[in-house]
Amino acid sequence: MGDERKALEGLQHLAVLLSLLTGRPAREGVAITGEVTLRGRVLPVGGIREKVLAAHRAGMRAVILPRRNERDLEELPAAVRAGMEFVLVEELAEAFAFLALDRIDRAARRAA
Repeated sequence: MGDERKALEGLQHLAVLLSLLTGRPAREGVAITGEVTLRGRVLPVGGIREKVLAAHRAGMRAVILPRRNERDLEELPAAVRAGMEFVLVEELAEAFAFLALDRIDRAARRAA
């Protein structure tokens, strides 16, 4: 069985765990979707159009989603695509970097 079939957890759950374990809040206004394998690869998911529209209605400014779901963005209304930032990731670390590293860098500078 290949890596692709070994989904470990939802990307959003792992982001919450990172935030809890580090004590650092994740970036606000970001919706997250995707499944993660045991090796940290982010797998595509279904229902991207519906998920992004719901995030837009909820006031989210950015959405992290699997790179392999990029084609699904074409189904979105132009106004939604223009009004949101889409962060396409292949690896778990890419999502974590977008969510938390900007805050980690600022916190480190303040502490110095």
